[in-house]
Amino acid sequence: MIYALNMIWNPSGGIDLGFFNLRFYSLMFVIAFGLGWYLMKAIYEREGETLEKLDNLFVSTVLATLVGARLGHVFFYDWDYFKDHKLEILLPIRENANESILGIIQGWEFTGFAGLASHGAAIAIIIVMLYYSKKVIQRPILWVLDRIVIPVASGAIFVRLGNFMNSEIVGTETTSSFGIKFIRDWYTPRQAFEATQIGNSNEAYKAIETNPQFAQLLADVVPKHPAQLYEAFGYVFVFAILYYMYWKTDARNKLGLLFGTFLVLLWTVRFFVEYVKGSQGGFENNPIFSALSTGQWLSIPFVIAGIYFIVKSKKAE
Repeated sequence: MIYALNMIWNPSGGIDLGFFNLRFYSLMFVIAFGLGWYLMKAIYEREGETLEKLDNLFVSTVLATLVGARLGHVFFYDWDYFKDHKLEILLPIRENANESILGIIQGWEFTGFAGLASHGAAIAIIIVMLYYSKKVIQRPILWVLDRIVIPVASGAIFVRLGNFMNSEIVGTETTSSFGIKFIRDWYTPRQAFEATQIGNSNEAYKAIETNPQFAQLLADVVPKHPAQLYEAFGYVFVFAILYYMYWKTDARNKLGLLFGTFLVLLWTVRFFVEYVKGSQGGFENNPIFSALSTGQWLSIPFVIAGIYFIVKSKKAE
């Protein structure tokens, strides 16, 4: 349920289809990639490129996004943990858990990929596009990047909406009317069980939300900024600007202009949202880098690179 001010946010995390639980986060990824394919199809038709090349681009982008985002989280945010759990880097499992995978492999728990970093995804996409531009479409790398950033910007919106549905990457505590009580962020499944003595985590969370018996547990949840929604809202404008520039101006003819604009706009949004986002860990814990969050430090090089490409495209006119 959602209430007007200081809303209570407690979605189950998915849609129960009976035979399968469709996770909201997975659904948002499917929408992001599906919409991205549709946007690029229109672009490729305008540019006279074949759908075969588009399919190759789609597969490459999906793999680069997932692998790059995962590795970005591992190396930028949580290497202290993963250096001792290397098998978990590319497998959706957690070691030394109380549960097993289908009761077969004891000591492991299926978790899905709980950590994905957009900075890693961005780097991986750029690397893969280098190969794609030379071997597949045989156009300059900036030509490809100028166009792919349009669906990437739209996809970023849905990824953050997925984070919101999962009650993850939440903001800092706030007393403002924008604050939301993220029950599933405040209480871990174990804490919800211990507090309610209800074995099913979804039922335990629901009891905290609605059962008067646990009113104090709900009252103890401190509202936090919905940083995911702030970021998604900012990305709507990034996408709209890029879309307009490609379809309504001659920006597509200036190599690097759209790509540079994307880098500046998207990572500027990310930089400022980080001020109200809860810590995600990483090297910000080092006193040398404590002035900014890890996400902010990683965003700065992208913004600088974006300015460079914008200036370079202008000089080439």
